[in-house]
Amino acid sequence: MREMSASEASRNFSALLDEAEHGETIVVTRNGRRVALIVPAPRANGRALRDVFRRWNKHEAFDDAFAENVAGVRGTATAELDTDPWRD
Repeated sequence: MREMSASEASRNFSALLDEAEHGETIVVTRNGRRVALIVPAPRANGRALRDVFRRWNKHEAFDDAFAENVAGVRGTATAELDTDPWRD
């Protein structure tokens, strides 16, 4: 794992992407604090998604109460609940 400052990452961004493409993880710091990770993107060819669909295809369809349950949960969600309690 490589560590570099934000300004260094900015100056060498193209090379940084090349490194991530080749499997390197880069920690970006600002004023000595870690602020970001640049990691290789996962590679997928769709096989995993097809496997999930294949497994779910063997299950029975959702029951009639499913839509009602989803609507009930959505009704309880409010903007007030969608806040970060740790943020000042």
